[in-house]
Amino acid sequence: MRICFILNPTSGTNRSQDVPALLTRYATTAGADFAIWPTQYAGHAEELARQAAAEGYRVVAAVGGDGTVNEVGRGLLGTETALGIVPRGSGNGLARHLHIPLDLPGAVRRVCQPTFQRIDTGEINGRPFFCTAGLGFDAHVSKMFAQAGTRGLSTYVKVALREYRRFRPTPVQVTIEGQELFDTHCYVLAFANAAQYGNNAYIAPRANIQDGLLDVCLIDGLSLPRAVRVGLGLALGTLAVSGGAVYHTSRHVLVRAATPLGFHVDGDYVDDATDFEVLLHPLALEVAV
Repeated sequence: MRICFILNPTSGTNRSQDVPALLTRYATTAGADFAIWPTQYAGHAEELARQAAAEGYRVVAAVGGDGTVNEVGRGLLGTETALGIVPRGSGNGLARHLHIPLDLPGAVRRVCQPTFQRIDTGEINGRPFFCTAGLGFDAHVSKMFAQAGTRGLSTYVKVALREYRRFRPTPVQVTIEGQELFDTHCYVLAFANAAQYGNNAYIAPRANIQDGLLDVCLIDGLSLPRAVRVGLGLALGTLAVSGGAVYHTSRHVLVRAATPLGFHVDGDYVDDATDFEVLLHPLALEVAV
């Protein structure tokens, strides 16, 4: 079995490690037939993943954060190559959901000695996602976090607390499976294929990555008492029963916003838009877990 590790050299907060050397050591110990391809620019991981699949690699492993995982996964859609993950990011949402070890040697062993399964994938305005996508505050924080200059959970929390005082909800109309269900305000509208954003922040604790459905989570406002309830729900995995959010499940969602609203895929801000179409593709990607 041939394995290609696609390494994002800029991922993670600990950049003093010689990650290529460590990958080589652990993959050699596991007896793998492998190559290591570093990325050079945004979007390069998707190109490399597509190339690796065309060259017959059985597993292409994203060595990086959720953004790198998203790029590699995009490149593997429609191929017979499985996505592996060696988590090196700040949140590692999909890796955590799939119970992939967060330590480098453990993750490499898992990639080199995998079992295979298929998972659902999502799509928002033509952009694939594998863990979560969303509109509103979470996308806004993703945008500000990308501009913060430092990574890690502490930076994310600081940005979120700062922007909480500034962000205002946007009026939206939400249509689920052809039926208009909401004409309300959007503080957060999350589409969860997996249970969490990352860092064990559970936006949709009941989400099943193989059930053919997205868990749609609406938070229409965030007063201080509700913010506390939502924060505890995210941390404890109790948001679905806390009364802090409203949930639905669906394979097809349409959203129209009164004014342009930011959206993210797998934690990376994409753009602002007023119209959104969100789709679920059942069991569209093979993963090595």
